[in-house]
Amino acid sequence: MSVLKQILIIFFCCTYSIVLAQEIKIKTPKKAALYSTILPGSGQFYTKNYWKIPIIYAGLITSAYYINKNNESYLKFKNAYLNRIAGNNSDEFQTQYSSSDLKLLTNNYRRNREISVLCLVGSYILNIVDASVGAHLFNYDVSNNLSLNIKPIYLPNENKTGLSLSFNL
Repeated sequence: MSVLKQILIIFFCCTYSIVLAQEIKIKTPKKAALYSTILPGSGQFYTKNYWKIPIIYAGLITSAYYINKNNESYLKFKNAYLNRIAGNNSDEFQTQYSSSDLKLLTNNYRRNREISVLCLVGSYILNIVDASVGAHLFNYDVSNNLSLNIKPIYLPNENKTGLSLSFNL
């Protein structure tokens, strides 16, 4: 097993045991963001949003898959195009594509690879932001006693009427 894998396993186990060892009532957004920066999904684990972890990894793994797939196709079409420009017309696409088609396909797969990289970076940043927001809202109390009461009121000293607004949060 590589050293990086061992370090990640040790870090994840330490984070898991630290979180379980102490029942923390207050979750700090800075710590959640730091956890998710180091290991995607660990900030969600810290804020007890376990259901989000598979979604994060699905986004990251899917983006990485498409980066790899588009890069392979990009290199294949680019090499065929460069060989045609150099005068070597014996490639696997000789009967399928013209040189202009190969150039178009090369540019298309390069663009798709760059979009996939942006999706990977976006998924990673969204993971960090989600962990931070989850920590901010961890102790947010939403009780059943949220109400707004509007009542008419009479002020006898001033001989005026009005409305009384009362919020029950």
